[in-house]
Amino acid sequence: MGQTELTNSTPGPTLSTGSRRLGRLSFKARDLPVYLILLVFLLIAIFPFIIMVFTAFKTSSELARGAFSLPEVWRWSNFADAWTQARFDRFFFSSVIVAIPVVLVSTALSVMSGYAFGRMTFPFSRALFFILLLGIMVPLEALIIPLYHNLRWIGLLDTYWALILPQIGMSVSFGTFWMRGFFAEVPQDLVDAATVDGCNSWDTLWRVLLPTAMPAITSMMVLFFVWTWNDFLLALVLISTESLRTLPLGLAFFQGQHTTNVPLVAAGATIVAIPAIMMYVAFQRQFIRGITGGSIEG
Repeated sequence: MGQTELTNSTPGPTLSTGSRRLGRLSFKARDLPVYLILLVFLLIAIFPFIIMVFTAFKTSSELARGAFSLPEVWRWSNFADAWTQARFDRFFFSSVIVAIPVVLVSTALSVMSGYAFGRMTFPFSRALFFILLLGIMVPLEALIIPLYHNLRWIGLLDTYWALILPQIGMSVSFGTFWMRGFFAEVPQDLVDAATVDGCNSWDTLWRVLLPTAMPAITSMMVLFFVWTWNDFLLALVLISTESLRTLPLGLAFFQGQHTTNVPLVAAGATIVAIPAIMMYVAFQRQFIRGITGGSIEG
C-alpha cells in the first residue's frame, strides 16, 4: 500500500516541475524579439552620449584621426578647462536657482489641482480641465513673443522670474493631467474610509492619498527637473544678462567661442548633462514605478 502511494505520488511533482521549466523557457523565447528591439533602441539612444563622452577626453588631433576611437590618454583637464573658461559655475548656480522653485511649486500645485479634477465635482470642471490642457497642446514657440512683451510690460524681463514663472505655468498643465489620472483611479472605498474616520477633503489628500501617490509624484518631479534644466528657448529670448544665463544657454555661447575645439565643447556638454542623468539615476526606481503603476494595491 505504501509502495503504491509512493509510485502514484512521484510523477506528479516531476511533471509540474517540468511544465514550469518549459513554460519559463517558452516565455523567454517568446519575448526574445521584444528584448532585441529594446536593445537596438537603447543603443541608438545612448550611442551619441557615449561618443560625446569619449570626445570630451580627447585632443583635437586625436579627434581628427577618428571620432569612434577610444582616447589614447584620458584627459580630465578638458573638464576643468571647460568649467573655468565657460564660467559654468555661475551658469550652474542660475540653473539651480530656476530649477528648484519650478519643481517644488509646480509639484505642489499639480498635486492639489490634480486631486481637485480627479476626485471632486464642481461646476465647469470638465471645461476648465480642457482649458488647462492648452498649456500642453500649444507649443512654446507660439507663446514666446507675447510672453516676452508681457514680461517686459510688468518689469520681469531679464530676471530669474522670467524663467521661473513660465516654467511653472507649463509644468502645472502637464502635472495636473498627470496627477488627475492617478487620483481618478484611487478606489472609492479608500476615500470613504477616510471620510468615516473624520477626514475632510484636505486631510484625505495629505494624510491618506499622498503617501500612495509618491511614485507618481516622484516621476513627475524628475520630469519637471529635466525639462527645466534643459530649457534653452526661454533663456535665449528672455535673458540678456550674462550672469543670469542658465547652463544650456551658457553652453551655446561657449560653443560659439570654441567652434574649433570640439573636445572642450564636448566636455562642457557632458557637464551640462550630468545633473539630469544623476537625478534620473537617483530616483529611477520611483520613476519606473510611477510610469508603470496604474492602480493602487490593497
